[in-house]
Amino acid sequence: MAAEIVNSQGELDGGVESAIDPAFALHRGGKMAVRATVPVRDADDLSLAYTPGVAKVCSAIAEQPELVHDYTWKSQVVAVVTDGTAVLGLGDIGPQASLPVMEGKAILFKQFGGVDAVPIALDCTDVDEIVETVVRLAPSFGGVNLEDISAPRCFEIERRLQERLDIPVFHDDQHGTAVVTLAALRNAARLRGVALGELRAVISGAGAAGVAIARILVEAGIGDVAVCDRKGIVSADRTDLTDVKRELAGFTNKAKLSGSLDSAMDGADVFIGVSGGTVPEEAVARMAKDAFVFAMANPTPEIHPDVARKYASVVATGRSDYPNQINNVLAFPGIFAGALQVRASKITEGMKLAAAEALAAVVADELSADCVIPSPFDERVAPAVTSAVAAAARAEGVARR
Repeated sequence: MAAEIVNSQGELDGGVESAIDPAFALHRGGKMAVRATVPVRDADDLSLAYTPGVAKVCSAIAEQPELVHDYTWKSQVVAVVTDGTAVLGLGDIGPQASLPVMEGKAILFKQFGGVDAVPIALDCTDVDEIVETVVRLAPSFGGVNLEDISAPRCFEIERRLQERLDIPVFHDDQHGTAVVTLAALRNAARLRGVALGELRAVISGAGAAGVAIARILVEAGIGDVAVCDRKGIVSADRTDLTDVKRELAGFTNKAKLSGSLDSAMDGADVFIGVSGGTVPEEAVARMAKDAFVFAMANPTPEIHPDVARKYASVVATGRSDYPNQINNVLAFPGIFAGALQVRASKITEGMKLAAAEALAAVVADELSADCVIPSPFDERVAPAVTSAVAAAARAEGVARR
């Protein structure tokens, strides 16, 4: 069968008569646009919105820089920044091919959090160049959402930007995933009547998401967590670890396990998959009774839900066609909305933990094995997360309003 390609009309050419693919039809012309929030109907409007009226506002901001938050869009808009090196499950497809995803992220910010966002795809992959570019763009934005940047560069890029900027910098592939995972795990534990401190978790994947999930679980008080990469359990006795994994080994794996992912799963209470690949059913069967399986690889979970349900009391995936979807859209719109609301200088661990607790609480009265996390379309989510994050920012002293 001939490979299908897309022609200039957004149609699929497959050697036979083609129908327009609905995905291309939806994306034609892009998914977003800029609109004015004030009218420009006549000369008076023009003189206020632009010259000469705008000069008064510019002069005031020059004298009192903090006024930029009140008289421009700065405190209401986020830059969604990528270099196109780790886009969805597509990998390194470059900045231009990443734009449909970045546009999608921007409209999710607006739809689910009321936050304006601008997609920015950078034509560079060097860490220094990315950091310098974002620092120079930062005066126009109230926050920076890093997106689809490959590990381990993403860790350094985020850290350096957080050090240099006084606005929230948040790598959603790390922390958004971690917040939603923790929220779902909190509810799974409540459903089973156990504390987080009684659970031992195994994470498959030591990339951006795996490292952030491990970190937030430890912050939240998990009993123990072992993280596995392609070579097995990340442990202090390994000599092949990167700096990031060496740090990871320092605060995980209190049991000092070594060996393969399969061996780590023996007796484990929780499996969290953020790596792809396939976990043998035999390994799932050796987990603790009433275990939790969060197999989040898309489109193919590491453990198929039908297999997981044979052994686990709660099953979650990254897919929308199964219960308990671990979806970042549950976290990042509200987290940024809360941070922007109080003009936070950064997003702290406490703010992320507050977001996870608020997200878990949304479905507290509806808790069941198929409902440990709310739907992305639950209208209670964004207000709950926004309020919790704003309150945590004030409590931690990073709020400026």
